[in-house]
Amino acid sequence: MKLISWNVNGIRACIGKGFEESFAALDADIFCLQETKCQQGQVKLELPGYYQYWNYANRRGYSGTAVFTKKEPLSVAYGIGIEEHDKEGRVITLEYEKFYLVTVYTPNSQSELRRLEYRMHWEEDFLAYLLKLQESKPVICCGDFNVAHQEIDLKNPKTNRRNAGFTDEERACFGKVLESGFIDTFRYFYPDVEGRYSWWSYRFKAREKNAGWRIDYFITSPQLKDKLEGAEIHSEIMGSDHCPVELQITL
Repeated sequence: MKLISWNVNGIRACIGKGFEESFAALDADIFCLQETKCQQGQVKLELPGYYQYWNYANRRGYSGTAVFTKKEPLSVAYGIGIEEHDKEGRVITLEYEKFYLVTVYTPNSQSELRRLEYRMHWEEDFLAYLLKLQESKPVICCGDFNVAHQEIDLKNPKTNRRNAGFTDEERACFGKVLESGFIDTFRYFYPDVEGRYSWWSYRFKAREKNAGWRIDYFITSPQLKDKLEGAEIHSEIMGSDHCPVELQITL
């Protein structure tokens, strides 16, 4: 089973940069999007063979998530049941017979860390949500977590130490996720590999220089460890400042 996650940084812009061709080439069983930046009716994607689920932010042109899946889920939930978080369209949960699939677009702490305090509330609530789901069946969670966990996960750790996405607080929160048993699947297969990133700034020719960050993840419940088959970061695929990330798993 192949799963793909991609922060498209605006699905309408990404469609104009070859999204549908990349989607077809990747041929995923489940394809998750973050930062769709659209409202209902603004985008019509013809994706034969896929069920489509969209979660829109109340604010226009902001945030948003989507999931396209070949197999119809048993149920679909939007958000995590907390209005403060759910108005931004950041989470979709699909329930299948043997697992939950969650896609997430974690809030950015923003410049001068003006949203870091809110981010900390989000982190606590979202982890509690995942752990509650896990009481029923294993969880696969993917998306833009907006954090580079370790120094190996970004090109310039020293100069970014107090920048959004690499604060001690954000890194500690992701650490708690792993301490709860969740597996960072890319690091499971490639514990020491360097220079593999999923996001690059549009400034300073960052992508050309591969001065990036690994902030897009697939994490899974520990019960799925023996079912993991492979992980990939598709840095060759353009169309956004992020690239797609992949998980292969037997389910």
